[in-house]
Amino acid sequence: MTAERVQHSSNEKPGLAPAILLGLGLGGFFDGIVLHQILQWHHMISARLPADTVPSLQMNTLEDGLFHAATYVLVATGVFLIWRGAQTAGAPVARNVLPGGLLAGFGAFNLVEGAINHHLLGLHHVNETVVSEHWLWWDLGFLTWGAAMLIGGVVILRSRPPRTR
Repeated sequence: MTAERVQHSSNEKPGLAPAILLGLGLGGFFDGIVLHQILQWHHMISARLPADTVPSLQMNTLEDGLFHAATYVLVATGVFLIWRGAQTAGAPVARNVLPGGLLAGFGAFNLVEGAINHHLLGLHHVNETVVSEHWLWWDLGFLTWGAAMLIGGVVILRSRPPRTR
């Protein structure tokens, strides 16, 4: 992709890249906070190293922390880009860009993380508290949820933004 095309793409939807980065990061935070910590369904590497001893739990907790650090970088970068965009004069951001980009980024996170970590690498599964024969259904549900969010985000982004009053 040429630099001209990249510039042209970013001018078509100002604010889209930061919104997608925020969605990716928030998707990661949701996964880590809700599924890893609150529900305790899995940890980052719990299918490879079950958290059934203190040293294993410590290693899983470290991996969870590194995962959270990466999602923090995504969110911080998205916020920085939004702030930088607000400082420069340019095309206004359409009202559908933030919700559409957030939803698309969140869904993309679920699809990529689910496909790679659950299926390709087998690092963990969505709900490891159920019988292992049911893990696949939870993993497929996670991918379906991610696809629905991604499609919903794209639909919002392609829709005509609501009029400003």
